[in-house]
Amino acid sequence: MSGWLCIAGLGPGDAQLVTPEVSAALAEATDIVGYIPYVARVAPRPGLTLHASDNRVEMDRARAALQMAAAGCKVVVVSSGDPGVFAMAAAVFEALEGQAQWQALDIRVLPGITAMLAAAAKAGAPLGHDFCAINLSDNLKPASLIEARVRAAAGADFAMAFYNPRSVSRPHTFERILAVLLELCGPDRLITFARAVSTPEERIATVTLAQARADMADMRTVVIVGNSATRQVGRFVYTPRSVATPVLP
Repeated sequence: MSGWLCIAGLGPGDAQLVTPEVSAALAEATDIVGYIPYVARVAPRPGLTLHASDNRVEMDRARAALQMAAAGCKVVVVSSGDPGVFAMAAAVFEALEGQAQWQALDIRVLPGITAMLAAAAKAGAPLGHDFCAINLSDNLKPASLIEARVRAAAGADFAMAFYNPRSVSRPHTFERILAVLLELCGPDRLITFARAVSTPEERIATVTLAQARADMADMRTVVIVGNSATRQVGRFVYTPRSVATPVLP
């Protein structure tokens, strides 16, 4: 097979945060596949075909990319951030299962800077110790599982990074998560709202859980909740790397 498939992360938004490895793959590609706003970040050029699709057809997108690569195309499947974090890498490998004719393809995953890490860097170092990342969208998993995982993470005193916290179709989910966090972590726990990091619309705000409101987040926001040791120093938030005596809820 002469074609190949790269699953690439475009980073959080700023073109300077796209890795040279990803830029080289985009320059060589014949076809770009991805969600509409992510494909729009790739500049058109002669010899390049852009295949943009809706965000609810990940498996169709993955199969189409594999088919094109098998036919000899040089395909880049694009995601924002890192393709392995709530993005297209998992969908491509799921589509690959049971398809022996595609498993010999040249397939590479090219990492990118995640929205979570870009947001943490802007805030300071809120993920400086053990942390977890949880996608709050219930499109692909039940809301009950989301809440169970948030409760488990809070109970273990992890710092937490939340993706997709609040959408127009589910405005009340994040309200429930904030109530759970307030119950388990207390009113003084620090929470950072990082919206559209590295873009002109960037907005960073750190408050306590007592001050947090659901409408402070949308689908372009990453929310970072500190652990019991997280604190502010000037305008920065950080979580110490050392733990003397863990303080569990």
